[in-house]
Amino acid sequence: MFYSSKSALFFVSLFWCVLLFCTSNQLYGQEILTTYKEQYDKTVAGSPARFEVVGKYAQALFFQEKQQEATQLLKENILIAEKQGDKTNAAYLYAILAMNAQLNENTSEANKAIKKALDYAQQIENNEIKAYVNYCQGWIYVRDNQEAKAVQSLLTAISLYEKATQSPTKLSRLSAAYKELTSIYASWDDYELQEKYSKLTLDIAIQQNNPNALFDAYMMMGYLYESEFSHNTNNIYARDLAENYYKKAIKTYENNREVIPFRSDLAFVANNLASLYLRAFPKQYNEQATYYANLALQQAQETHQINFQASSYGILAEIALQENKTKTATSYLLSALSAINSTHLPDKNTLLSIYESLAQLNETEENYLGALHFHKLYLQTYQSIYNQDKLEISRRLEAQYEKEQQKQQLLTLQLASEKKEQQIRLMKTLGLQQQQELENLKLSEENQRKKLEISQLETETHAQALKLSQLENDNKLLDIQHFKKTLSYQEKVNSYFLALALVFAILLFVLLYVYKQRTKSMNQQKELYNLALEKEKQHAKIATLTALLDGQEQERARLARDLHDGLGGLLSGTKIQLSTLHHKITDANKIEMTKSIEHLDNAVDELRRVAHNLMPDLLLKYGLEEALKEYANRMSTDQLDINVQFLGYTQTLEQDKQLLVYRIIQELVNNALKHANPQQIIIQLVENENSYMVTIEDDGCGFELTQAQQTQSAGLHNIQSRVQFLKGELHIHSELNLGTSIDFQFPKQ
Repeated sequence: MFYSSKSALFFVSLFWCVLLFCTSNQLYGQEILTTYKEQYDKTVAGSPARFEVVGKYAQALFFQEKQQEATQLLKENILIAEKQGDKTNAAYLYAILAMNAQLNENTSEANKAIKKALDYAQQIENNEIKAYVNYCQGWIYVRDNQEAKAVQSLLTAISLYEKATQSPTKLSRLSAAYKELTSIYASWDDYELQEKYSKLTLDIAIQQNNPNALFDAYMMMGYLYESEFSHNTNNIYARDLAENYYKKAIKTYENNREVIPFRSDLAFVANNLASLYLRAFPKQYNEQATYYANLALQQAQETHQINFQASSYGILAEIALQENKTKTATSYLLSALSAINSTHLPDKNTLLSIYESLAQLNETEENYLGALHFHKLYLQTYQSIYNQDKLEISRRLEAQYEKEQQKQQLLTLQLASEKKEQQIRLMKTLGLQQQQELENLKLSEENQRKKLEISQLETETHAQALKLSQLENDNKLLDIQHFKKTLSYQEKVNSYFLALALVFAILLFVLLYVYKQRTKSMNQQKELYNLALEKEKQHAKIATLTALLDGQEQERARLARDLHDGLGGLLSGTKIQLSTLHHKITDANKIEMTKSIEHLDNAVDELRRVAHNLMPDLLLKYGLEEALKEYANRMSTDQLDINVQFLGYTQTLEQDKQLLVYRIIQELVNNALKHANPQQIIIQLVENENSYMVTIEDDGCGFELTQAQQTQSAGLHNIQSRVQFLKGELHIHSELNLGTSIDFQFPKQ
């Protein structure tokens, strides 16, 4: 297959990132340009309506190859916004100008414009415009091969979009950010994050009910699962999902042709589906591969998409080679070569594949001259690609070297500047120290004079203090004698009172201690009795629940055996007897007899299905994961997609607990099918270090949780009983028209 799916995904990302969708249909593009010009002329300069339409009008001009007019239009309106102090619209228009400059390969102009947009965005409160500016920065990083920085900017944009208020453009802009992240993670082969953002894009498309968005989302989901299958060809589930989403995309297109004018996208999806049938399915699917390759070829020819035409011819050539039709294959390859050479800038990788295939075909047919001719063309093309790659690498390395040199020079200048600043600070500090020392000398002289004066005063004061102290000492001696007599009397009285108080306190403490110990003993006995009683209740409850669950499973097993061995054998015997009578009855009655036998076959199939639901053999033989996946495949229909995910599961869950988990999930899925009418159900089991977490989500009609709790249906009671038996906890979250999420967690031991 000559067409690269990753390059196609990049095309899809580019297709959605701008305000106006570009198409190869020039007439349609001219109609859009005319419409936006009329809207622009009707609005007043500097008005909100003019700013709203100017971005779309500029994009229309750009995609009609009128880049100068688009740039001039944006700069004029940016100048008006700046004069009015309208920072919101200035940021918005600078971001569009940056993207146009990047598409025009003017990287320096793009960087200047996006920097201006970011400066204005930091000064406003409009989260949607701030998010859009960050998205545009990430978009430019992607085209500048700085994907790590792009991821950071895009995640910032998504965070701001989530904080922004609702608006007519919020969902479509958020979807564009998701698609850019999907494209990056696809190039990194990070299937988990690619799947996350692809599904978020699909969710937004479903919310909008927009055929264009749905078609694009189905395209991305198909590519996601095709990539997963390419990474692991044993993952048949991913292959089937890729086929299913590609078919959904084609069906969406066919049902909405009048509102999806981009037929080149249909060619892309049809080519990918044809390639999937050719590479991943048995040869019996070659007829379907041929059908979709011809459909893609027809659409590509009508829209003049040369790369898609070459891809279709390449797929048809591979099918012809599998059927040993070498001449037909050669004809298809020559048609592909003719188509790809009709462009001004043919894709060299595609040419390389075509030349290689033609050389091999000519060598197989022993046309060595033709083989040599195409082999030479192959070598020339390969050499030109190799030289171009070397030139780009050398330019990149040279630019990187110059950038590093500039950084080094800047660091050197900064170090020199810092040294000078440190010298200046040091000189200022020394000057201040010298001034301080001079002032300290003056102050020390004054202090010495004052100290002399104070010492003289202190000498005079000391002499007077000695006289006073002698008088005070005499008075103190008299007071001390009187105080000693009083104190001896008080000590005797206090000793008596202290002895009595001590005896009373000891008696009171003993009584309190005895009372406290007795109360504590009685409380402990009461708690032990309550614990023993509660333990007996728990044992009785567990024994009852165990017996009930065992009885249910035994009854299910007995019913399954009786139905399969008894009623199944009886129906099979009846069919055999009717088959032996088939040739003995008249032709008029044979039709009725045939219908009766068909009814018996249907009854036997239904009997087997019921018996399998009663006792799943896969669970007993291969474990919970295989049983749930088989159950999901069996219950899935064209209107219902049941997806089963096991994360970190190590197959160590006991069989009896596996059966309980299976019954709980079976009951929840049946409830969803019976009451919610969902289109998608997700079953997820996550094994953590000490516990298991099981989540069942659907996008059905939902229900009032309080009403369901008051009703206490038998099904909900059975589910809660099984969860309690697992020593787990059940959580239910449901909203009307938004779906239901039920999860339960239980420990490993």
